Amino acid sequence: MGIDINHKHDRKVHRTEPVSQNVYIRLLVKLYRFLARRTNGKFNQVILKRLFMSRQNRPAVSLARVARQMKAKSREGKTVVIVGTVTDDKRIFEVPKLKVCALRFTEGARTRIMKAGGSCITFEQLAVEAPLGQNTVVLQGSRTARETNRHFGAPGLPNSHAKPFVREKSRNHEMARGRRKTCGYKK
Repeated sequence: MGIDINHKHDRKVHRTEPVSQNVYIRLLVKLYRFLARRTNGKFNQVILKRLFMSRQNRPAVSLARVARQMKAKSREGKTVVIVGTVTDDKRIFEVPKLKVCALRFTEGARTRIMKAGGSCITFEQLAVEAPLGQNTVVLQGSRTARETNRHFGAPGLPNSHAKPFVREKSRNHEMARGRRKTCGYKK
């Protein structure tokens, strides 16, 4: 006799649709699901997968990052595709002429792109212009830039740079035994 395997806990953990009930995202999913199925090439599959992602996995991209990534000669005149938000960056003064496709633009980012002679397009427009992702550059923001990530790990352990959850940094807060020679021991 074989072993009776319990299948109660079996589950596939990748997303097959967005958790968000946002109508616009759901319509984009319909469009890109069709394109991913009916066209060869990875571009539409990548966009579809990213449309399923949570907001934590769709971090915002600043104008500075976009401008820096598009500096290369080989990327000149290409459309930037970002499944997420494009935010303004006051640290750069000159915004180059860019054609950007994104889910959202902050007000400041949109005005600066337009003022530089560029254009902001939606994913529907991109599907018409480049159904196979011709002349596009897909960009992503940094996922570990969130403040929460600084706390990941075990603070207090040797060589760990995890940030502790303390109200303030002083002699009275997490600076006693194990942290001072005069208090027990110093690690």
